[in-house]
Amino acid sequence: MITIKSISKFDKTHPSVITIGTFDGVHIGHKKILERLTNSAKLLEINATLLTFFPHPRMVLQQDSDIRLLNTIDEKVKILEELGLNYLIVHPFTKEFSRLSAVEFVRDILINKLGIKKIIIGYDHRFGRNRNADINDLKNYGITFDFSVEEITAQEIDDVSVSSTKIRKALAEGNVSKANKYLGYEYMLTGIIKKGKGIGRQINYPTANLFIEENYKLIPKNGVYVVKSILDNKTVFGMMNIGFNPTVNGKEKSIEIHFFDFNADLYDKKIQIDIIERIRDEHKFNSLDSLKKQLIKDQETAIQIINQL
Repeated sequence: MITIKSISKFDKTHPSVITIGTFDGVHIGHKKILERLTNSAKLLEINATLLTFFPHPRMVLQQDSDIRLLNTIDEKVKILEELGLNYLIVHPFTKEFSRLSAVEFVRDILINKLGIKKIIIGYDHRFGRNRNADINDLKNYGITFDFSVEEITAQEIDDVSVSSTKIRKALAEGNVSKANKYLGYEYMLTGIIKKGKGIGRQINYPTANLFIEENYKLIPKNGVYVVKSILDNKTVFGMMNIGFNPTVNGKEKSIEIHFFDFNADLYDKKIQIDIIERIRDEHKFNSLDSLKKQLIKDQETAIQIINQL
């Protein structure tokens, strides 16, 4: 898969079947659409291309939007690379871009810049300035500009019954199992390991402190989770706390991971944490000794969950 960071850099001499959307989370519903896209491209012997946007349109058009995304751009690219696409176009979304009329978007972008032969799109897709054009308009433009439109029906979308909004809600409630079921993979957090205060080491539970640069990334509900990561080419399990460390009067939210049977130096390394299941809420304990006793119980619970995988 070739990733291109602007429509203007796409070589339209490579004809495509295209689909369009933010595809946040690249969940099981998205994957059905992308499978349809890649199958159609193979039949027509042309490229399968996904046009997506960053920032998310709501970030640009709704200044008060506090939307958090399920994937960083790098995470999204990593997931999409495994799905058989030929091209991924991540186009900068701006207010100017949003003001393109429907005919300008079809003529100037889809035809003149991307050279599409076919588009696969949901029945409820809207486009153009103020989102005033719909699937029927797109089909009419297809006749005018000589491209075909394949509609994903309401029934097909309802059959999957998954949305990025539902997944965000599940994660905000700490229901990782539900989110993972909808995603079709374990929800991930990707960041750099930074030095912490070393309190975990004092009680024999050293932690890696994960710093996530992208402030738009959705962080699940505070609490303790079972996690895994690929470290030194091996799968390593552990448990993660998201929260404020109230036992030691923490003031800032942190993400701390204690890996089982792993003690190599991870400082300044970029790692991906896959979240398997939530164990409990974050609590304030009367002492570090009480916290350690709870962590021992948490580790026992985590190992039981891991053994059932």
